[in-house]
Amino acid sequence: MHNEGLGSWPARRARKTPHRPALVHEGRTLTYAELDERVTRLAHGLRSLGVRRGDRVAYLGPNHPSFLETLFAAGALGAVFVPLNTRLAAPEIAYQLADSGTSVLVHGPAHAALVDEVRDKAHVREFVSLAGSGPGARGYDDLIDGAGGPGGAGGGPIDEPVAPDDLCMIMYTSGTTGRPKGAMLTHGNLTWNAINVLIDHDLLADEVALVSAPLFHTAGLNMLTLPVLLKGGRCVLVSGFDPDATFDLIAEHGVTFMFGVPAMFQAVARSPRWAGADLSSLRILTCGGAPVPPTLIAAYGERGLTFLQGYGMTEAAPGVLFLDAEHAESKAGSAGVQHFFSDVRVVRPDMTDAGPGETGEVVVSGPHVFRGYWGLPEQSAAAFSGGWFRSGDAARLDEDGYAFIVDRIKDMIISGGENIYPAEVEHVILAHPDVLECAVIGVPDDRWGEVGRAVVVRRPGSGLTAEGVLAGLAGRLAGYKIPKSVVFVEALPRNATGKLLKQPLREEYGTA
Repeated sequence: MHNEGLGSWPARRARKTPHRPALVHEGRTLTYAELDERVTRLAHGLRSLGVRRGDRVAYLGPNHPSFLETLFAAGALGAVFVPLNTRLAAPEIAYQLADSGTSVLVHGPAHAALVDEVRDKAHVREFVSLAGSGPGARGYDDLIDGAGGPGGAGGGPIDEPVAPDDLCMIMYTSGTTGRPKGAMLTHGNLTWNAINVLIDHDLLADEVALVSAPLFHTAGLNMLTLPVLLKGGRCVLVSGFDPDATFDLIAEHGVTFMFGVPAMFQAVARSPRWAGADLSSLRILTCGGAPVPPTLIAAYGERGLTFLQGYGMTEAAPGVLFLDAEHAESKAGSAGVQHFFSDVRVVRPDMTDAGPGETGEVVVSGPHVFRGYWGLPEQSAAAFSGGWFRSGDAARLDEDGYAFIVDRIKDMIISGGENIYPAEVEHVILAHPDVLECAVIGVPDDRWGEVGRAVVVRRPGSGLTAEGVLAGLAGRLAGYKIPKSVVFVEALPRNATGKLLKQPLREEYGTA
């Protein structure tokens, strides 16, 4: 087997544990042998559509076995997988398809209308629908069954040499400049991240993971699903998070491992079923995207459950820091120490190490750190300093080397685990003819942790209302990016060079 990448994982697992369940979805179970067979057939099907080494294959749809089959099949061919965020609006999807140069798009039935909308803008060669063949789309199952095109599927193993340094995935991360950037993750990046999770989370071969966080996000895919599949456990895929269904799934499948953002775990704890639910199978609860509130830690602690928190970023595939169960209480509020195969420093602007208690920038190095942004050589070079990736996040280390994330050097807002970059939202609001200036800041929110607020200077005499500002954003931005409130001001604070100053705005308008 010449494939050392993710595309070889189903075959390698099938050699060891062919009859063990790999994926469970809506009552259907795929064993590792069945997953391997489907991935091989899909790889032949994609090859019959002209997919070759380095070509981009995108996926748009909710959590479903076909997401992982497409990822592994692309990896088997040495092609590059592009997961798309199902919450994005049509112009945002069209941009990512065009920017990545995607040649084949696999999509779920619910996205057929959106796909039709972007069809002419994205230069995608082939559309593959999970709903079956129809006008302008091939059927996904047809592709697996061998009716995908000349040559058909089936055939023997795909013997394409794939090395750890080969590109595996382009995962888009919202851009501070208003345009999302495609983080280039290699097979090695994803493998080493999975190894870090296996070591630091103590994963077992009989792990049962509940995957309700979206697979298109780096955490749901890379911190939960891929490590469990590498170890030979099973992943229960659900297309959307529902607190009530979560209790049923834990009981039905004996779930041992869950990942979520704080809002998901909060919804579970607020359910009327919380007090009486049998949660005895749960062993590992990991939480990311935002700090876990102390009240939530206490509520789960009363049920004998400990949150394992961490800190990461798409560019690091994503695990950087991890706080283990042993130190969850003694180092509460900390993001922990670096993963086993990861090196992290907190540095001053001149890249010298900050002392204990001194705030500096988090920089990361290791085999899981990405190789740069797709098509952006200058921004890629600027993201590194002396081989260290600059996170743009500020932290301080305590005397024991535990990191406390203090603030974001960048202006990012984290809402329900989703990253919102104000520049992108501001760009869309400024398109309104009655908006002269705009700044988006984060304000505290009980449910989401943080939500956006637009601070707007309107054209004199325009009579523009808050509703008028927000009305034009639906369909142009994902729902979570749309600010929840609008404040009108006479002018925005700027420095001598005209650069917008966000701190005074946060101080004056940044409370709920």
